[in-house]
Amino acid sequence: MFAVFRTGGKQFRAEPGATLLIPSLDAEPGSTVTFDDVLLASSEDEGVAVGTPTVDGARVTAEVIAHDRTKKITVFKRKRRKGYRRKQGHRQGFTVVRVADIVC
Repeated sequence: MFAVFRTGGKQFRAEPGATLLIPSLDAEPGSTVTFDDVLLASSEDEGVAVGTPTVDGARVTAEVIAHDRTKKITVFKRKRRKGYRRKQGHRQGFTVVRVADIVC
């Protein structure tokens, strides 16, 4: 059993018990979140259900484990022969969730 859902402008493949790194959510660690934007759902009983654009009645339930930030990346801008240089760093935030249940 698995499902493909959308959150934060990205798509993720979820299986029960899987741990996913998704874009930051406004939820406390230990709380439960539900994703209703399921694009594809598969189960042994009913087969594969493909949404147009989403599957009706399907949802993915997950538990928020933690919030963290990725490795720092360096953004460097430069224009040749002009003496223009800018250096900036960026760390993107993410949320760690553990998939608890998939309802098709």
